[in-house]
Amino acid sequence: MISRRALWAGRILSGLAVLFLLFDGIIKLPPLDVVTTTMKELGYPTTDSFARFLGFVTLACTALYAWPRTALLGAVLLTGLFGGAIATHLRIGSPLFSHTLFGIYFGITVWGGLWLRDERVRRVIPFLSR
Repeated sequence: MISRRALWAGRILSGLAVLFLLFDGIIKLPPLDVVTTTMKELGYPTTDSFARFLGFVTLACTALYAWPRTALLGAVLLTGLFGGAIATHLRIGSPLFSHTLFGIYFGITVWGGLWLRDERVRRVIPFLSR
């Protein structure tokens, strides 16, 4: 059993992650210049359809993470998405701590929030021994 404070900390961490991911997914849906410019810098196709595809993938994974019954699946899929972002930044030589490792920082936030709010995850990943 985990304390109510830890449970709320997990909910807050997860909520912040969901808000950020919703923003990230939604801005890719309309044809915005900032999205296509950034995608060109990252070496990806600059078509509106590709940006929408990435937006829908992000939103779908975020929805799975936000829903308690599918949160574990959503966290696994988001981890794959973050891995792709890390690989992209490694490939183009982005700054290490601000850009390349952001996927790791965000993955820790997603998994930490899930670990704090879900007993099943704490049983599978037992950081604390009793």
